[in-house]
Amino acid sequence: MSKNINCVIKVGEARADWWKKHMSSLLPNINFFLMRENYEIDKIDLAIVWKPENGWLKTFKNLRCIISLGSGIDHILCDPDLPKNIPIIKTTGEDLKMRMREYVVLHVLKHHRNLPAVTEARNTHQWKQIIEPPANKRTLGIMGLGNLGLDCAITLKNLGFKVNGWSNSKKNIDGINTFTGEKELTKFLKQVEILVCMLPLTPKTRGILNLELFNKIEKEFCLINVARGEHLVEEDLLKALENKIIKEATLDVFHIEPLPIKHPFWKNSKIFITPHIASLLDPEAGGKEIAKNVNDFLNGKQVDNLIPPGKGY
Repeated sequence: MSKNINCVIKVGEARADWWKKHMSSLLPNINFFLMRENYEIDKIDLAIVWKPENGWLKTFKNLRCIISLGSGIDHILCDPDLPKNIPIIKTTGEDLKMRMREYVVLHVLKHHRNLPAVTEARNTHQWKQIIEPPANKRTLGIMGLGNLGLDCAITLKNLGFKVNGWSNSKKNIDGINTFTGEKELTKFLKQVEILVCMLPLTPKTRGILNLELFNKIEKEFCLINVARGEHLVEEDLLKALENKIIKEATLDVFHIEPLPIKHPFWKNSKIFITPHIASLLDPEAGGKEIAKNVNDFLNGKQVDNLIPPGKGY
C-alpha cells in the first residue's frame, strides 16, 4: 500500500465503536472512520457497510471497493444511486458457512422427523410413536447453489437424503440431481418434500416463493427460507398452509425485520419463526475474513468473494 488508505464503516450504532476498534487492530495501516465521524469524503478508499442509506455511497468520489457485512449484497444493490463501477466484496468464510449449515440441517431434520407432531404429543401427555421414512426415501430441494447452498446440499446428501439442487447456472455435483434455469424448475420441484430457499435476491428471484411455484410440487411439503424475506409472497404462504399445499414452514427472514408484533405469521402455529439468526455474522471471525479480503484486494491478489461491477449477486 503506497499511500494512506481510509475506510468508512457503516454498521448498527450498538456495535459501531467495537467494529472500528476491531478492524483497526486487524488492519493497523488503514485509517478507519465511523459514518458519524468527521472525515474527508474525497479521501475515502473503502466502505464496510450493512444496509447503507440510498445515495450515501455515491458521495465518495474516490471509492475503490465496498465490503458487505454479510454474504448477501442485495442491501447494497437496492440503492438506485449506487456507483456502477465499484466492485463489492461479500463476507462469507468458514464461520458463516458452518452456522448456515447447522441451521439448515437442524430444521430439515425437524421437518423430516416431524418434530412438531412429537412435541404436540408430548405436551398433551400422549405416548405417540410417529414413524417417518428414512432420509434415503426423502427428496430435498435446495434453491440456490452458491457457497452456502452448495455446502448445505452436500451436507444433506452425506446424511443420506436425496437432494435436488436448482441454480441459475449449470452445476455438476456428485450425488446431487442438479437443475438449471426456469425451464427445469418444474422438474426440480416435482418430487420435493422439503424445500430450502438459499437464493440470492435479484429481480428474477424476488417473489419466487409463490402459489404458482408451490403448486408445482406433487405432495404436501415443508418450506424453509433462509435467504431473504422478499423471496416469499407472504399471502401465498398463508393460503398454501390453509389449503394443505404446505405442511409447515420455517422462516428466518422477512420483508420487515424485526417482524411486526401484529403480523399474521406470529399467530400461525404452522410457521416456525427465528429472528434472522441462520448465519448471523460472528464479529470476531467476520472481522478476520474482512481483513484478509481487504489486504488481498489492496495488494492485487485474487479475492474469491469479490463481485465485479454490474453483477447482480
